[in-house]
Amino acid sequence: MTPRATYRVQFHKDFPFEAALPLVDYWADLGISHVYSSPIATARAGSNHGYDVVDPGVINPELGGEAGFRALAAALKARGIGIILDIVPNHVAVGAGDNDWWLDVLEKGEASEFAGFFDIDWHPGDPALDGKLLAPFLGAPYAEALASGDVVVRKLGERIAVVAYDTHVFPLRLEDQAALADADLGAITGAALHALCERQHWRLAWWRTAGDVINWRRFFDVSELAGIRVEEERVFDAVHRLPLKLYAQGLIDGVRVDHVDGLADPAGYCVKLRAKLEAAGEWRPADAAPGPAYLVVEKILGEGEQLDPAWRTDGTSGYDFMNAVAALLHDPRSADAFGALWHELSGRPADFASEELAARREILERNFAGQLDSVARALRRVALSDPSLIDLTYAALRRASADLICGFPVYRTYGTGDAAPESDAPLRARAVARGQEIAGVADEDLVQRIADWLAGEGPGDLDRRREAVRRFQQLSAPIAAKAVEDTAFYRYGRLLSRNNVGFDPDRFGTGAGAFCRVIAERAAAHPHAMLATATHDHKRGEDVYARLAVLSERPERWAGFARRWAGLAPTEISRGDADILHQLLIGAWPLALAADDADGLAAFAERMSAWQLKALREAKLRTSWTVPDTDYEAACDAYLQGLLKPDGVFVREAIELVGELAAPGAAKGLVQAALRCTVPGVPDLYQGCEFWDLSLVDPDNRRPVDYEARRAALAAGRQDWRSGAAKQALIAALLTLRRERPALFLDGTFERLTLEGARAYDAIAFTRSHEGQTLTLLAAVHSAEVVDAGETLRLPDGWWGDTRLPDGRAAEQVSNGAVVRWLLD
Repeated sequence: MTPRATYRVQFHKDFPFEAALPLVDYWADLGISHVYSSPIATARAGSNHGYDVVDPGVINPELGGEAGFRALAAALKARGIGIILDIVPNHVAVGAGDNDWWLDVLEKGEASEFAGFFDIDWHPGDPALDGKLLAPFLGAPYAEALASGDVVVRKLGERIAVVAYDTHVFPLRLEDQAALADADLGAITGAALHALCERQHWRLAWWRTAGDVINWRRFFDVSELAGIRVEEERVFDAVHRLPLKLYAQGLIDGVRVDHVDGLADPAGYCVKLRAKLEAAGEWRPADAAPGPAYLVVEKILGEGEQLDPAWRTDGTSGYDFMNAVAALLHDPRSADAFGALWHELSGRPADFASEELAARREILERNFAGQLDSVARALRRVALSDPSLIDLTYAALRRASADLICGFPVYRTYGTGDAAPESDAPLRARAVARGQEIAGVADEDLVQRIADWLAGEGPGDLDRRREAVRRFQQLSAPIAAKAVEDTAFYRYGRLLSRNNVGFDPDRFGTGAGAFCRVIAERAAAHPHAMLATATHDHKRGEDVYARLAVLSERPERWAGFARRWAGLAPTEISRGDADILHQLLIGAWPLALAADDADGLAAFAERMSAWQLKALREAKLRTSWTVPDTDYEAACDAYLQGLLKPDGVFVREAIELVGELAAPGAAKGLVQAALRCTVPGVPDLYQGCEFWDLSLVDPDNRRPVDYEARRAALAAGRQDWRSGAAKQALIAALLTLRRERPALFLDGTFERLTLEGARAYDAIAFTRSHEGQTLTLLAAVHSAEVVDAGETLRLPDGWWGDTRLPDGRAAEQVSNGAVVRWLLD
């Protein structure tokens, strides 16, 4: 069943299924057709997101277990609401004593029935790891950790295990457990403890060694999340038993697949999952929503990349739309001015590509050197399989692999070693061109050779090629994520509103024509893909980047503030870090925060302090998670606290600027919400974002939602803009329209209307049509002149000038002063 509109809910121990029961009527009144649930399988105790699954086959007891889920599903169904479930097929949580698969592997090594569940290289060429799994969970170098007493031997239930820091559990070999059954475990220390550890199927190591020598695939560079081989039938069945059962029983209507690019064969996986859902659908009860199941994937699309329809999905979970609509809100004509200002203030590159390349190289060598080694070894095995390739050395293959990965314009390609989809070809060609430029003349041919293997071409043993291609593609994806989203986005500050998950910071802004082309292409391939503007993973809230986008229309005004504030920062603080801080303070400034509100400023400073620490460490320039410079961090925090002192210079000037940006920023937020609810696709509303979303990166964007305020506003029909009620009212009106005319939005055509006149560049218009019904939408996109007219936002009289729609109607008359107007014919 295709949802009409989804509402993303983050379930956790403090917001279990039971907490959602009182909200069912509210969601129904808002116009929601499906709750889009975070993962519900059993996760690590206390998880606030659900992606650290330890038992994918059981609903998390902390959320209310199966009984609680059934009760929620029944309550939702009574109001005509279904459930879309987020699932995690790429990884499971490891390292503690809560994952039976992992513990069995540690205990039995390669002989474990679950050894094939994980992507482990048991013979990596390092004698210290031959037949062993690296366990990089020690907080200090190995010898120091053993000597400190933080590593002990204990009996845990029926098992005897080494335990580190009372958290990490490493079961002993069965023969060692038997030999120690009656021993004094507390007496095993020093040399005896080391000797015991040396005999195991695992090797304890300092956590900082992981990037260099780890011999199993992790989720990005997180050692507590181990990649699983869902391409294997047993693993697939174990991971999907629960969601397929829930679908067969009519308790869910579809799934969203997390991090699909982490899988060995995303295309094959999606086709298989679709077939399994179809088979499960045969068992759905008669009163369940009709199929087919809704199936979307979390997929970051690069510039010029589209999701292949052959995957048999309904599309992506919406990052591509988020990028497109955010770019529309920005005036591209000021891109150069902002780039020059950023370079002037920070001394860093004006273009994002330079930052990205540097970050890719750094992340690849520092965080993923072990996986890069694994790729090079696999490629060397291909070379050894054919006389024509035998002179391709390990070192050269490693070097060329790194250059090609650094040149990738997308997360990955989708070859299988013996074939590749046609859609890979232009993206692979771009990667080769950039990779060869990085590599230089000496390795140009080798970069092309690796690309040929990715295309399923060239000599070499087929099985070895398949393995090498799999490893390469499962490395290029996390490099893109960590280098771009978790590094370069925190280094590059041309305008922070163009740095978000799935965004292309090199593209500062786009016009209505380019936006409509993207929407039309998306609709042609996947008309029912999700439309998102905020997620649990976003770097900043949707209304933060809407407000900052107003600056793109006022580059000179921003430059004045930015240059003046640059002089406030002490010399020991990077000017780039200071400018990024200033931008986000303006973007996230609470609307009601006054200059003399000491408590409010302190609360805002606390939130910003947590964000700043994460931002500085993610940037990895002056401090990092691995080697924190606490003195620098303290200096940055002191600067932040000083900026937010009541009635200070910065506070007064910030409130002045926010006062200029708030109304036009809110207007852009309304335009963004309206587009999400009207263009082809399924609008998704992240929890609480029916009011203004001025959140920061997680965990700030997962704070408790004040549902009482939202329910009260909807019930009272409030539409004042400062509280966010105007945004909620607009969303509710459009979702109600979608409920009343589902075919118009589900199957209706999408056609851009080209405006003529003074504001043709500053606005967007389009129609949705189906069987005699037509919706026309007109919105002011670049509207920095929007005024606060009491409870409403209005365009100034005469703003449209002589602008006209193609049928001759005057935009001024159609708009009637509203920022967004829609008409039904």
